[in-house]
Amino acid sequence: MWGKSRGLDPGLPPYPLVRHLLDTAAMALHLWDVFLSENQRVRIAEGMGLSGGLERARAVVGWCAGLHDLGKVSGFQFCSQRGSRYLGAELGGDRVVMCVERFGHDVAGAQGVGEVLAGLGLAVGGEARAAERLAEVVGGHHGRFHRLEDGIAAAFLGGAAWARQRMAHAAAVHGVLGAPAVPGVFKAPAAVLVTGVVILADWLVSQEDYLRRRQRGLEPVLADHFRRSQREAAGLLAGAGLAPVALERKEFAQAYGIRGEPNPLQRSVMDELRQAVGEGGRGGILLVTAAPGDGKSETALEAERILSEAFGTQGYAFLLPTMATSDQMHGRVAKALMRQSGEDAGLTLVHSMAWLSSAYADGDLAAQGVLTCDGDEVGEGSGRAEADMRPQRWLRGSKRPLLAQFAVGTIDQALMAVLPVRHNALRLLALSGKTFIVDEAHAYDPYMQVLLGRLLNWLGAYGVPVVLLSATLPASVSDRLVKEYLQGAGHPTRALGKRTFPAPYPGWLYVDGASAQCTQISQRRRTQQAAERGMDLRVGVEPVVHGAGGGARTRLAVLERLLDAVSGAEGGTALVVCNTVGDAQDTYLRLRERFDGRSHREGGSVQLLHARFPGDVREARTREVTEGLGRTGPRPLRRIVVATQVVEQSLDLDADIVISDLAPLSLLLQRAGRCWRHEKYWARHGHPGGRGRPGWASGPRLVVLDPIAEGGKTPRQWGEVYSEHLLSVTSRTLAGIAGGTVSVPGDVQALVEAVHGDSEDFHWDTPGGGAAAAWTAHKGKEMAERSMAGLLAVPRARSVSALHDLHSLPGEEDEWEVSTRLGADSVRLLCAYVHKDGRLTLDVEGERPLPRAAAGGTMPVPAVREVMRRTIPVRADWLKDADPDSIAPPESWTQHPMLADLRVLHQLVQDGSAQAVKVGGTTLRLDEDLGLVRK
Repeated sequence: MWGKSRGLDPGLPPYPLVRHLLDTAAMALHLWDVFLSENQRVRIAEGMGLSGGLERARAVVGWCAGLHDLGKVSGFQFCSQRGSRYLGAELGGDRVVMCVERFGHDVAGAQGVGEVLAGLGLAVGGEARAAERLAEVVGGHHGRFHRLEDGIAAAFLGGAAWARQRMAHAAAVHGVLGAPAVPGVFKAPAAVLVTGVVILADWLVSQEDYLRRRQRGLEPVLADHFRRSQREAAGLLAGAGLAPVALERKEFAQAYGIRGEPNPLQRSVMDELRQAVGEGGRGGILLVTAAPGDGKSETALEAERILSEAFGTQGYAFLLPTMATSDQMHGRVAKALMRQSGEDAGLTLVHSMAWLSSAYADGDLAAQGVLTCDGDEVGEGSGRAEADMRPQRWLRGSKRPLLAQFAVGTIDQALMAVLPVRHNALRLLALSGKTFIVDEAHAYDPYMQVLLGRLLNWLGAYGVPVVLLSATLPASVSDRLVKEYLQGAGHPTRALGKRTFPAPYPGWLYVDGASAQCTQISQRRRTQQAAERGMDLRVGVEPVVHGAGGGARTRLAVLERLLDAVSGAEGGTALVVCNTVGDAQDTYLRLRERFDGRSHREGGSVQLLHARFPGDVREARTREVTEGLGRTGPRPLRRIVVATQVVEQSLDLDADIVISDLAPLSLLLQRAGRCWRHEKYWARHGHPGGRGRPGWASGPRLVVLDPIAEGGKTPRQWGEVYSEHLLSVTSRTLAGIAGGTVSVPGDVQALVEAVHGDSEDFHWDTPGGGAAAAWTAHKGKEMAERSMAGLLAVPRARSVSALHDLHSLPGEEDEWEVSTRLGADSVRLLCAYVHKDGRLTLDVEGERPLPRAAAGGTMPVPAVREVMRRTIPVRADWLKDADPDSIAPPESWTQHPMLADLRVLHQLVQDGSAQAVKVGGTTLRLDEDLGLVRK
């Protein structure tokens, strides 16, 4: 029986199935020994009823891996003519009968496992249900669990001779593994982790180079073959960048490259959290609350040291709301690991465009193939081709990240673990071995909060330590997240319903997974943190009118007045945050004309940053803005940065004044966190280049441009960016701030609760009025989002009966078909240039022609990267009225997995400038200074 054929040496027989089963079993045992954390091993053993019997649990995991491709002893053998030539006459003669209907070998394996286990005397009495679970694991090794009761045509499995072959293969593996027994129980959460181990082991030993090498020198005795597989497992794991590395833990300042001592919040975690955690048991959840700029990231990494040691996890996943914030955090974590001798540790960037980052060299992305199936065994067409591509992207470059010891990226990649997509079991395996850190926990809408809660439920079941960081998280949200975690850890819902888990602000709250006991930051440290990091933020409200006709109250006129001081001899820095890209572009043009006249390329003092620049331009602009307004400088004499929401989170900026369009209050506080962010640090260590604050900046100041303050309306161009109800409540709350001053951190939580708290009350003074309609729309949208997430998410960990519950939605769901965020679908747009001679180029100068793909859609990685780095994410509905052919990618790209999905905007070049392209009722044009302009 052959196991692997395609891509191997055609002059030799295909790779035998029994050898591949032994390879996978050996790798699974090595993963147990080296890759899995102590916590994961304990949870798997516990789920098998083998607490204290880790060796027995290890053997069962190897046994599952050794059975994973048993379904290839079936009609699968006839998928390859070359492979089937090696079948004996008795088996080969069944070709016609067995190929009437085709089924996947994963499904066939699930059907055949019960038969071989019974034949080995391993599925009797109480073991029968556990044997069914083992069959589910075997059936799920391609990333999707199946209903065992659905069955397959008996003819596909063959007759008695085929049954004897399945028994012979299973018996051979069983004997080499030391005859492991089937456990008495096999709970679903443990089985999910075991499935992840089987998938990973299968992929690691299915790499072309490995199989070719083994194919050329097969050991005559299976036991010798197995021993060699065990010896070579370590090299395969290390080659994939998945071998864990022990860090040399350094002192705080040395580890993070920070001058001075830890602040009181950080010190309290270092000194007090260890006692709260105790000896460790079933994990715990830590909520850290502090104002923007108070060092929450370093606090989380210090907490990770303690939690990983206590709970037996290795490494961490540090997850954030956006790709931009993930890119920046990846750089910070990389430096922290380097300072702790972690240069050999697996550190990866996790988001959909991570492979474009300079963090990945071209060689990292050009991986060898992983041979996961042979032939068109199910006839799924392009879907099968895409499934075949995925393993190499998991093990190399952009898809390995979550498996690596250290991962930094967007929360979306983690939330996919609790959506019914392929390989969600592998994501749960990847996350359950690490400490799980979520930054900006306030930044997620109700839909994402439900998904995050569901993920925390699974992590609670696995005893994974969790750290949530936030500057403006409503108590109702944090309470729900803590309860989801504890419910996963086994605490009854009814008992949790009687409790609340209020977190101090600033400070931290730790809730133990086993006992649900709470511990808070000490009052002494909390008081010290508030005193050391506190500031009085002056908040001013400027009523404005959008558009013409407002006179002195016109928004742009008010902005000019507020920024006049920056143009004076003392200069200064200002951050202007707009709610839409269009407003940001118009604002930038007006301020550039008023204060400088020079473009970005010419070194103008007015800069523009938003999400509608090509990727390479946005990366460069983010870096320039961060350097100019960062902690270390050099600080410019004057700088006005006009930006959108991209600066709200995790960007380390310090401006003398922040001016913002009206937004929900929690976001205004986030934006205000970019005002005088480093003042106390500079007071101790000196301002960058010796340049202090200008005289006009006497203290931190936030100015809110409020279009509804005096009976106005929300600007039409804002659309549905923010809830009208939240904007109205924020406007009223700002008007009521006593003395126009917000004490940070003292007033922050109360303000957040006033606007974002989970209150169902509404003052029905004007029934049927605009305020009532806005409140109803807001609550209705929240309810709809939570309901949608609840329908899509997999069940809670302790509610899973059959593993198919993790893929219970109809159809072949995959990672691109189920979204972690609600909202308009997006596509990536490439703005190309059409020259008079018909040439199509990537640049307006005409020097970079569009690369052509070779036959089959292949293209060198550098060429793909060059194209993709110039793309821009846009709403798909912007292009709905365009002629599909007019925005289609070049013909040679249509078979490429990345380039085929692009939309291409063909801009005519006249007199050296790109002309706008009409798309439906609007025009689109990529401007060098403004980014993509839509009119």
